[in-house]
Order: sequence, then structure tokens, then C-alpha cells
Amino acid sequence: MRTALLHALQDRRERVIDLQRGLTAIPALGPENGGDGELRKMRYIEAQLARVGVTDLERIDAPDERVPEGIRPNLVARVPGRSPRTLWILGHVDVVPPGDLALWTSDPWTLAVDGDTLVGRGVEDNQQALVSGLLLAETLVASGATPELTLGLLCMADEETGNKYGLEYVLRVRPDLFRPDDLILVPDFGSADGAMLEVAEKAVLWLKISSTGTQCHGSTPHKGVNAMVAGAELTLRLLDLHKEFPAENPLFDPPASTFTPTRRDANVPNVNTVPGSDVFYMDCRILPQYAPDDVLAAARRLAREVEERRGVRVTVEAQHLLPTAPPTPADSEVVVRLIDAVRAVYGIEARPTGIGGSTVACLLRQRGLPAAVWCRVLSNCHEPNEKSRISNAIGDAQVFAHLLYPHE
Repeated sequence: MRTALLHALQDRRERVIDLQRGLTAIPALGPENGGDGELRKMRYIEAQLARVGVTDLERIDAPDERVPEGIRPNLVARVPGRSPRTLWILGHVDVVPPGDLALWTSDPWTLAVDGDTLVGRGVEDNQQALVSGLLLAETLVASGATPELTLGLLCMADEETGNKYGLEYVLRVRPDLFRPDDLILVPDFGSADGAMLEVAEKAVLWLKISSTGTQCHGSTPHKGVNAMVAGAELTLRLLDLHKEFPAENPLFDPPASTFTPTRRDANVPNVNTVPGSDVFYMDCRILPQYAPDDVLAAARRLAREVEERRGVRVTVEAQHLLPTAPPTPADSEVVVRLIDAVRAVYGIEARPTGIGGSTVACLLRQRGLPAAVWCRVLSNCHEPNEKSRISNAIGDAQVFAHLLYPHE
């Protein structure tokens, strides 16, 4: 049965294009990114599943008064197998804004097709995963086959802005959704050849650093206290955090913790005013052996030193914290079987690795659920002219199909 399913999936190029075109045309932006949420896009996915005969559909909607209809949708779809044990494919529906439109060669919300390549916002992150899961579900139903394991698709909201209304909400209100012996796969990170199989993630700490001085005219800087200068000095001082947290772990790439200044908020609107406030942010990716609270304490100590030198007041806040979780063991069933499936479909030997990025797998691992993160992607998410390959969507669906039949 597995062989017939693999052959049926091979000829789905036009269906991949059709699904990607429909998904790309619906900008699912969270309210933090100036959007109305994911409901319209989730209804499209729900309609596609229902149209092909997937009847076991369940919505788990998180209330959010910031969006027009007051909900952030999460969708569970199942295709029953001979066992209630489930292979879960988790994909997120929301995307990030396109950024500077001048950098795009086509409309980001209109799918462009060039041979095997698709271009549009979201085609890789995370529509390729959604499409692979949808392909597998509808091909299973069309074939009339009953796989050994049940196929479960979880389409989630709010992955790009923190998961509060997505998997975090689902796990809180439906702690029974995942069984301890289920196989859980998150196709949200990978490499172009498919060799990267993520089993561990660094902790994520986003710092917001605010300096307050005294605003004055640019011609009389001695009458004020320049908060921007203090912020600039502290930015450079915080780069030395790697000296206090120097460990390396070869499982990760890069192997060390990283401390990266990123965003800086606008201060004064004109050139001839000394700013009395300065706000910038730092993205910290911390190896599991270090506690994020220790990094926060070190940043606050450096801030106090700048306060004394510059005569400003500095606050350092943890704007976002995602603690690390125990890695998924390299010998766990989901990892071992995924390595076999990748080898069978792509002829590639996947290797367990750790990353500095964060996926929803961390939330699962924190609850003792071993999850694997894998897909074959071009790794250009969030970039202008975001691309994915039709062949990857089909090949990944075939990898998932292998996992549905543990004993074939």
C-alpha cells in the first residue's frame, strides 16, 4: 500500500501549484504585523480538506479581541489509520509581512511559477509543510487506503509572533491531543539537501533596553543627557556577553550562544535635537547549559555600569523568553524512522543537529513529547522573493507517507 501511495503522490505537480496559489493569495498576518489574523486562510484550508473527503475536522480557536472576528483559529484534521497512534504533521498558517516591495520581482501575494520554483510570501514558511500535509491527506482519502498509523494535521495560528494563540493555546486547552507514543514532525526548518534533522534548540531571549536621559537642543548638548550615546555604548558592551557565556556545543550551528543587537526604535524626528530616550533590542540565542535569567542579570549589570558613566537611567526587560527544552533523543523512534524515510525518498543521510532558531517543537519537548523538525527547503524564509520547490513539497509528502507505515 505504501508503494502505491508514493506513486500517487509523484504526479501532483499541478495540485501543489493550485494549493500554493490559493494560500499565497490570502495574507495571514497577525495583529502585531498589522493584519487581521489567520481565519480566512484557515477557512480555505478547511474547505480544501472537506472538498476531498476529510471529515474528521476540529477547530480549536483561541480568543483574541484584536482581530475582527475575535478568534485565532487552529485546525486539527485526521485521516484514520488501523491504529489510533498518530503521525502528526504540524504547520503554521501565519506569515510575515513582505517588507520592502521594491526588493520583490513579483507581487508577493500572487504566486509566480518558474519551472520547479514557486515565488511568493509564505511559499516556504510554512506553506510547503501545509501543502505536503494536504497532499498526503487527500491522496490517502482518494486511494481508499487505510494506513497503519492515523494521519493527523495540525494547522496553527500565531507561530510568527509567539505561539500564544497557536500551539501554546492548543496544548493548554487540549493536553490530551498528543499521545506519548505518537510520532510528531514539525516541517519548519531544514536544508536544501534534506540532511539537517533538528532535535534541539537554544533558548530564545529578546531584550528590550531603554535609556532615559534629558532632551535638549543640538546646539547646546551640555544642557542635556544624550540617551542615544548611552544606548550606543551599551549596545557595544552587550556584544561582550559571549565572553561571559563562552561554551560551545558541536550539535549546534553556530556552536556558541549568540547575542545580536537588532531593532532600534525611532527617537526624535529632527536632526537638531538631542534625544532624551533611546530604545533598542537584542536577540539572544542561549545554549542549554546556560540559564536565560543569568544572561538577563549580566545585561542588567552592564546597563548599571553605563548608567553611572553616562548619567542616564536604563531598564533592561525580557520582552520574550522561550526556555530551552530537553533535546529529542537521536535514538528516538521519530528520529530513527525519519532518517530511514529521508534515505528512501531522497537518497540522503539525515543527521541530528541543533539550531539557534526556535520552532514549536520546543513547546512539545518541554512537555516530554519527542518532536523532530525536518523538511527539505531552500532556507530563504522571511526574505524578499521567498521561494520553494514543487519537487520538495511532493518529496516531503512521500517522506511523511513512509512514516505512516512503520512495518512495510
